[in-house]
Amino acid sequence: MNNLLDWIRTWGHWLTFLLLETISLVLLLRFNAYQGSVWFTQANAVTGSVLEWQHRMIVYTHLAEVNRQLTEVNQDLQSEVDVLRHRLQELEHDSSQTERALAERLAGIRRIPAKVVANSVRDKDNLITINRGEADGVRTEMGVVCGTGIVGIVSQTGRHYSIVLPILNSHSSISCRLKKTEYFGYLKWEGGSPLRAFIDDIPNHATVEKGEMVETSGFSSVFPPGIFIGKVRRVLISDDGLSYKLEIGLSTDFARLTDVSVIDWKAPERTDANNQPEDSTLSNP
Repeated sequence: MNNLLDWIRTWGHWLTFLLLETISLVLLLRFNAYQGSVWFTQANAVTGSVLEWQHRMIVYTHLAEVNRQLTEVNQDLQSEVDVLRHRLQELEHDSSQTERALAERLAGIRRIPAKVVANSVRDKDNLITINRGEADGVRTEMGVVCGTGIVGIVSQTGRHYSIVLPILNSHSSISCRLKKTEYFGYLKWEGGSPLRAFIDDIPNHATVEKGEMVETSGFSSVFPPGIFIGKVRRVLISDDGLSYKLEIGLSTDFARLTDVSVIDWKAPERTDANNQPEDSTLSNP
């Protein structure tokens, strides 16, 4: 008790001073508008800074959760973009009309329906496996089509399964022609997007329009003439400047391929004055 009294006697005048200063400050701010507004502004600034610092700390501690949520949102947006891209591709051509035209072209030709059991679109040399083989009448060098156009050529057969070399393979070479002008070339895939391929060596005096349809030429024993392949997207100049190189938007979406048909077609015997080679599962030398 004596120690407390001694402490009060020693520091009492300072305590009294601080108490009076506090009371004076309260009265000054309470009854003087200008001083009160200055104090309020400065107090808010300090409080705001403290709250902002506190908010930053909270955000920092929740960065992992925020990143997870952003990743989920990005995945959802990417899925929506993919859906819209596929729908846009579908709108670029009338699929029902394509299917009717394909049915007309294949009328009277034996077709072997099959399911795709394995597929790839991201490799340089993609392959497709179907659930039909020699027991079902499938042979090598038979053409494979789907409802929207050609798919590829059978390259290997087993008893109940077969390997198809699709357009999306660097060794594929499909004889094709422009439907309107009938200039022909060979469809080849150069990697990258599974929605496009290229035709080289179209004469530079040819009139080629964007959107012109491309179909099989019939210069082979694999595909009959007139099967839809795609449309011209861009007309490019070859490296030597002597011909056109056409970028073709493929009608078949290989990433969603599920049902195909193997066609058993033999070209009628004829004398080909131009001596055109057949479609091949190997690129030209």
